[in-house]
Amino acid sequence: MQNPHEPFCTQPAPKSGSVAVQPVRLIRLPEVMHQTGLARSSIYDGIAAGSFPKPVPLCGRNVGWVEAEVQRWVTERIAASRGAA
Repeated sequence: MQNPHEPFCTQPAPKSGSVAVQPVRLIRLPEVMHQTGLARSSIYDGIAAGSFPKPVPLCGRNVGWVEAEVQRWVTERIAASRGAA
């Protein structure tokens, strides 16, 4: 059983050549605002509406967004504005 005070899972790393593990970068709200051009309230409105990626709880009241999900959201908005949706 995992110690509840231990913040990270202790799973063995995948063996070489089995699965390519892509690094995940978590970004904080100021960077999300910079990348999207949205204000804080618009980001949280989008989350509530289900139209913007949800943040990942980090610890306490800290959250971060998966950068690839935010970039995908931006790319989808660009495609929709160009009629390529």
